[in-house]
Amino acid sequence: MRHALSFNLQLQESSRFRVRHFRWLVAATIICLAASAGAAQEKSPGSAAGSTGSSAVKAPAQQEMPWDQELKKYPGLVPEFGQLMEKLQKATHFPAMRSQSRLLPLLPESTVGYAAIPNYGDSVHQALQVFQQELKESAVLSDWWQHGAPAEAGPKFVDALEKLYQLSQHLGDEIVVSGSIKNQDLSLLIMAEVRKPGLQAFISKLEKEYAGNSTPSLHVFDPRQLALAKDLGSTKDPIVLVRPDYVVVAFDLSALRSFNALLDKNGTQFISTPFGQRLAQAYHGGAGILLGMDFQKVISQFPQHAKKDQLLFQRSGFADLKYLIWEHKDVAGQAASQAELSFTGPRHGVASWLAAPARVGGLDFVSPKAAIVSALVLKSPAQIFYEFKELFDFANPGAFAGLAQAEEALQFSLKQDLLSKLTGEITAELDAPFTANPAWKVILRVNDSAGLQQSLNRLLTAAHFDAQRHEQGGLTYYGFPFPAGPKPMEINYAFLDGYLLVSPSPASLIEADRIHRTGESLAKSKEFLASLPPGHSAEVSALLYQNVGQWTLPMLQRQHPEMTPLLTQLTSAQIPSNVVCAYADESAFRESSTSGSFDVGMALVVAAVAIPNLLRSKIAANEASAVGSLRTVNVAQVTYWSMYPKRGYAPDLATLGPVPGGDCSRENESEDHACLIDASLAGAACTSGKWCTKNGYRISVVATCKKQLCDGFVVVATPVSPNTGTRNFCSTAEGVIRSQTGPPLTSPVSASECESWPPIS
Repeated sequence: MRHALSFNLQLQESSRFRVRHFRWLVAATIICLAASAGAAQEKSPGSAAGSTGSSAVKAPAQQEMPWDQELKKYPGLVPEFGQLMEKLQKATHFPAMRSQSRLLPLLPESTVGYAAIPNYGDSVHQALQVFQQELKESAVLSDWWQHGAPAEAGPKFVDALEKLYQLSQHLGDEIVVSGSIKNQDLSLLIMAEVRKPGLQAFISKLEKEYAGNSTPSLHVFDPRQLALAKDLGSTKDPIVLVRPDYVVVAFDLSALRSFNALLDKNGTQFISTPFGQRLAQAYHGGAGILLGMDFQKVISQFPQHAKKDQLLFQRSGFADLKYLIWEHKDVAGQAASQAELSFTGPRHGVASWLAAPARVGGLDFVSPKAAIVSALVLKSPAQIFYEFKELFDFANPGAFAGLAQAEEALQFSLKQDLLSKLTGEITAELDAPFTANPAWKVILRVNDSAGLQQSLNRLLTAAHFDAQRHEQGGLTYYGFPFPAGPKPMEINYAFLDGYLLVSPSPASLIEADRIHRTGESLAKSKEFLASLPPGHSAEVSALLYQNVGQWTLPMLQRQHPEMTPLLTQLTSAQIPSNVVCAYADESAFRESSTSGSFDVGMALVVAAVAIPNLLRSKIAANEASAVGSLRTVNVAQVTYWSMYPKRGYAPDLATLGPVPGGDCSRENESEDHACLIDASLAGAACTSGKWCTKNGYRISVVATCKKQLCDGFVVVATPVSPNTGTRNFCSTAEGVIRSQTGPPLTSPVSASECESWPPIS
């Protein structure tokens, strides 16, 4: 049951369970199920060393990946996925917004952290109904589900969702998590209203099902049992209190008893606290997912450091942090998230460096096809440098002495000659991330282009960089080699209409000039403007733009080309971009973002993270199978030696294998075909020096023979490709299995070379 409750919370914490979000959740689930099942297939009993079979061993070939095999085995599957996603999107409904909380007033007055999550049980059930109906209507999908990759894991997943739905029917429309800190220890309470009786029995039944033969790790009490419960010691297992009105989960028996007593008194002290009132205010506009933290209480709970550290923290401005409030809900019919980080007074120190919202002109130089774009509007860089220097000098006196000496020697002032010529507006563009040579561009707004050009010339000359002047496409730019690793990086820069543009590519600067002149920039693109948070303009203090399709899909397709058909189908519709905007005022930072693509990005990133891990599991299974095959060969060789002492060891795998045709009755066994290993490992084609393939590994036996007597041998296993294994294995007549990490071998190693490898642990 602990696992069911944990799963419930994890599902409900994510905004992916919105109407549009089910599509991508199921997509990621299908991807992971397919990959994991593919790994499991490599360990199936039918492929284990020593199993019987008569099929001939095929010539070594590039092994197909599991999902590629699934698509070939079940043609028409990908269109069915697309149809399923569309039906899920239309038929799954998100819980209504909540204008108030009946649980919020009941929390302990010591609450410093808060999370409120809707009950998504009905949404989960709707999705399950759509999926099960589609299984009935689609023969292809049903056949794949029952006999393909998810045949084993799929029903367990569906059963877990069904149990989640059943649990949700006992609960109210909101689940709340409260966190308190005492003596630097975090205490959590998870709470929901009880909708109907029978919850305690249901939880106990679930716990028994999940625990199986192991000791239950969930303690379930009613109020009377809680009062009589013995001390549970230092265990951190969940403790569940089921009352007629509320269900509460805690991880400390005394904390649960204290909260139960508070509920008996109908205590409402928390709602009268400033933090409680701020949370209640967040419900007024309708709440979906709501998170909050009282920073002043958190800061007060930690021990006081040295006076100098306290002063440093105060001068940074972050000692004045007050509340963090984060909401995810529908705004003007569009899914969006909003956050507020407030301060107890006007921002100062480092906390004041983010400037008031303004138009970011640097976006006029950014390509509408950019993958990731970030922008900052800071207050005067010269002023920031002065405050940073003052703060750093306070922490480390004399830290800037070297800078002062360098400035004096160069007759150059970093603050006056460089930073004072910048306005604080910074834009960065990144294209083709996660590649060997990602394209990037930095755009800085300046207030004195000519003066900054002179300052850069002086700095480059002092650093012995020879900046060459170029003209191309009507643009004047400068370039110089910058030492960055074995091969210098070319840095190019140009001044355009009050901005300094820097990029390793001259073509990038020329293109930036063109889109600025033609108005074809990101700032003016319909997609960007449509992605801005509802009710907000393009005037921001900070901005992060992500074109999810531009960077996520190519990354996945490069890493997993065999999944291209699935990824293409799942993303056949244009993926909306995601924009996160921050707005700074006198005493707060506010953030707002659209989340139309958050679910897409999350699903694809889940795939990007999960698939490699699952493939690593597949590699581990392949390597374990290879070691098992070598052990099988070693045993067979010893047996062969005892059966045919005049021959010694078998010269190859084929000799250890079955007779052609597979009839291994005793009268057909011979020194040429000993029938000691089945054809899946030792086929007729597996003669000396040739490779035979099994479970992602190629295996070969080479014997050391004098005339007809073979007194030694080496058996070698090497991966078919780097995707199927990372280690080579070998063994000799001594019987020790050894390994070496490296690329696949092109030919078997000798016995002496094998014995130089380290033995496996």
